[in-house]
Amino acid sequence: MEAATHTRHVPASRATGFALVRQVAADYFELTKPRVQTLLLWTTVTTMLVAGDPSIGLILITCLGGALSAGSAGAINHYIDRDIDLQMARTASRPIPAGRISPRAGLIYGIALGIASEAVLLIWVNALAALLALCGLLGYVFVYTLWLKRRTPQNIVIGGAAGAIPPLVGWAAVTGSLNLTAWLLFAIVFMWTPPHFWALSVMIRDDYEATSIPMLPVVRGIKSTTTHILVYSVLLLVTTLIPVATGAFGAVYAAIAAVLGLAFIAMAYRLTKNSDKPVPLQTYLFSLAYLATLFLAMVADTSI
Repeated sequence: MEAATHTRHVPASRATGFALVRQVAADYFELTKPRVQTLLLWTTVTTMLVAGDPSIGLILITCLGGALSAGSAGAINHYIDRDIDLQMARTASRPIPAGRISPRAGLIYGIALGIASEAVLLIWVNALAALLALCGLLGYVFVYTLWLKRRTPQNIVIGGAAGAIPPLVGWAAVTGSLNLTAWLLFAIVFMWTPPHFWALSVMIRDDYEATSIPMLPVVRGIKSTTTHILVYSVLLLVTTLIPVATGAFGAVYAAIAAVLGLAFIAMAYRLTKNSDKPVPLQTYLFSLAYLATLFLAMVADTSI
C-alpha cells in the first residue's frame, strides 16, 4: 500500500504577494545602508562601555536611536545621489535608481527615520545625545552629500566628521556630557575615515570618473591617493596613541593600538607599491577590522 503524500498548495497570487512584501521590506532596509551602520553602532556601544557602566536597556535604546539616525542619513543620501547612482555599476541596482522605490517615498522615509531617532534619544536617553545624533545626520546630508561630495576631492576628509559622531553620542548617552577622551575617540574615527574610504575609491575609481565625482583618485590620480593613504595611516597611529599620553588608556590598549597602527601603515605602504586588485580591497577590508579591533581594545583596557 503506497503512503499518501500531502503537499500544501500555496496559491500563486499569495506566493507572489509574499515575495513582493519581502522585496519591498528588503529595499527599504537597504536604503538605511545597514552594512555601514554596523561599524557605527560598534563604536557607539564600545564607547559606552568605556565611558561608564551603562545598563543593557540604555545600550539598546541608544543603538536604536543611532540606527534610526544613520538610517535616515542613508535613505536621504540615496534620494540625493539617485542620479549618480544610476550611472555607476556598483550602485545602479539600488532601490531608487532601479525604480523599485520612488524618490519621494525614499525621501519621506528618510525624514521619518530622522524624526523617530530624535524622539527616541530625547525621550529615553538625553538631549545632548539627541543633539549630537542630529548634527551627524545633518552633517552627512548637507555638508558631505549636498555640499562637498560633488565639489572637492577633500569631501571625505571634511565630511568624514559626520561618521565620527557615534562615539560622541555613546559617551553623552552614558555621562550626559563630553570630555577630552570623548573628543579623542571622535578624532580617531575622523582620522581613520579618509584612508579607509580612499582605499575603496581606488578600487572603484572608474565608477567615480564616469560620474565626474571629484574623488581623490579621479582628480589627483592613484599614486597621489595611495600616498595620502600612507600619510593618513601614520597620522592615525599618532592620534590613537594620544589617549595613552592623556592617561585615558593604559598598556593593553597602547600595545594593541601600536600593532594595529603599524600593520595599517604596512598595508598602506604596500598599496603605494601595488594598487592593482586585490590590494585596494584588502586594504579597505583591513581598515574595517582595524577600527573594530581598536575600539574593542579600549573596552579591554578599561575593564582590567
